[in-house]
Amino acid sequence: MFLQQLINGIMIGSVYALTAMGATLIYGILHILDIANASAYAVGAYLGWYIYSITNNLLLAFLLSMLLTGLIGVAVEKYIYHPIISKPNIIPIVPLITSVGLFTLTGDLLRLIAGPNMIEFGVEFNIGVIKIGSLLINPEWIFIIILTVVLFGILWFVLNKTKLGLAWRATAEDSEIAKAMGVNTNMSMALSYVLGYGFAAAAGIMVGMLYNSVFPTMGDTPSYKMLAIIVLGGLGNPFGTVVAGLLIGITETFVAAYIGSIMPRDAIAFIVLIAVILVKPSGLISKKSTI
Repeated sequence: MFLQQLINGIMIGSVYALTAMGATLIYGILHILDIANASAYAVGAYLGWYIYSITNNLLLAFLLSMLLTGLIGVAVEKYIYHPIISKPNIIPIVPLITSVGLFTLTGDLLRLIAGPNMIEFGVEFNIGVIKIGSLLINPEWIFIIILTVVLFGILWFVLNKTKLGLAWRATAEDSEIAKAMGVNTNMSMALSYVLGYGFAAAAGIMVGMLYNSVFPTMGDTPSYKMLAIIVLGGLGNPFGTVVAGLLIGITETFVAAYIGSIMPRDAIAFIVLIAVILVKPSGLISKKSTI
C-alpha cells in the first residue's frame, strides 16, 4: 500500500513540477507571476489530442504540441508582456492582472473553438497493467515518469551546459548587467517561454492521457496550485520547483489515501505551503540554482 501510494505521488508530483516549471523560469527572468502559463497546460492538451487523433503517434503529439505551445509563449511575451513591462514606472501588479486576463480569455477561446464538453484523449497502450506482487503499475504511469525525467534532463543540460542556459542564468541574476556585458536578454526571455510553455503543454497532455479527458477549464486547478509550488520551492528556483512539486504530489496522495475526504485534496498544496512558509519564509530552497 505504501509503495503503491508513493509511486502515485511521484507521478502526480512530476506533472505538478512540469506545470509549475514554466512559471518558475518566467519569474526568474521577468519577475512576474505568469498565471497564463496554466493556459499552456490546456492549449497543449488540446493540441496534443488533435495531433494524436490525426497521426496516432503519441511521441509526435508531444513534440509538436510542446513546440507549437512554446512558440505561442514567445508570441505572448513579445506582443503582450514586453510592451507592458518595458514602459517606465509600470506598477508590478499590472503584468499579473494581464496574465489573469489572458488566462481567462484563453479558456473562453478554447470553449468557443473546441466546445464546452469533455473530449476523450483515446491513447491506447498495448501493454496491460503490470503486477509486481500487490503492486499495480499502469503503462501510462511508466510513460509519464520516464518522459518527465527526460524533460528535466534536457532542462538541466540546457541551463547548465549551453550558452543559452548561461545567458538565462545571467539574465535571471541581473538583466541590466547581463545586457551591458553583451548577453542577448531577448533570447533568454524567449528561451524561458519556449521551455516554460512547452513543459506546461507536456503536463497537460500527460493529465489528458492519464484521465482520458480534455476540456476547456482543465487549467483552472493547476493555475493556483502552480503558485503554491513556485512559492514553496523558492521564487525563480527550478530545482526548488521540482522538489516542491514532488513534495505536494506525494503529500496529496498519502493524505487522500489515509485520511480520505476529511481534507479536500486541492487544499493540501496550500496547507503544505503555509506550514513551510511559517518555518522558512523564503521557501524550501531560497538560493537561486539550476536543476
